[in-house]
Amino acid sequence: TPAPVIPPSRARERNSVLGRPEFMSLNQPGGGGGGRESGKMPEEDCMLLNPSFKGIAKNSLLAIDICLSKRMGVCAYTSSSWGGCRSMVALLALTGHGITWIIGTIVCLTRSNTLAGQEVLVNLLLALIFDVITVAGVQRLVKRRGPWEMMPGFMDCVAMDTYSFPAAHASRAAMVSKFLLSHLVLAVPLRILLVLWAFLVGMSRVLLGKHHLTDMVCGFALGLLHFSLMETVWLSSSMCQTLISISTLSWSPFF
Repeated sequence: TPAPVIPPSRARERNSVLGRPEFMSLNQPGGGGGGRESGKMPEEDCMLLNPSFKGIAKNSLLAIDICLSKRMGVCAYTSSSWGGCRSMVALLALTGHGITWIIGTIVCLTRSNTLAGQEVLVNLLLALIFDVITVAGVQRLVKRRGPWEMMPGFMDCVAMDTYSFPAAHASRAAMVSKFLLSHLVLAVPLRILLVLWAFLVGMSRVLLGKHHLTDMVCGFALGLLHFSLMETVWLSSSMCQTLISISTLSWSPFF
């Protein structure tokens, strides 16, 4: 019996189907398992044919995070739904900026006359510098962009806060609020306002379209971790006085 003739259109269709990624392993020399160990498929083929539940869950959570963050960026631009409040929200975010807190702490340190006050302020200054450097380093490693495409401002560039993850303002607000709650005697209303301020500072950056919700949550967690680390390496009053003397060029190691 003569072999059946395959129409050219059917042959082209068959070749295009076999050219798909999931059939690439079949087109390799020894396809069907002749050139490989029997019963095993290459890892890339397994990923294409059977995506893992972990990968699907991760992608789904990221999609939800991006969607919610975009919806909450109501002050991202002046034309946004809450664009009229953008200046006020940006001012609130400025209260959690690293440069703002570092300069403010240095000014307070120059005006402090007590050893206890200087000890607290020196440790706070070191904690702020540590927070800025650590967050900037993690951001450079992850390089996650914000939910809205926008260029970082001048103050953000100075503080090396140019990427989205983790949220630097949230990290700093959590660390500062925990630091002040631990080392200052405050009335209950002030303690509540301090915690509320930290939360609003983190949220302000989400409203401005600078960060995702997960960036803010991880920023809060990182700030609390920074506080715990600084408490572990807390500098004594004598060490703080030595640092102050060195910084003011009045330190003498022999007298």
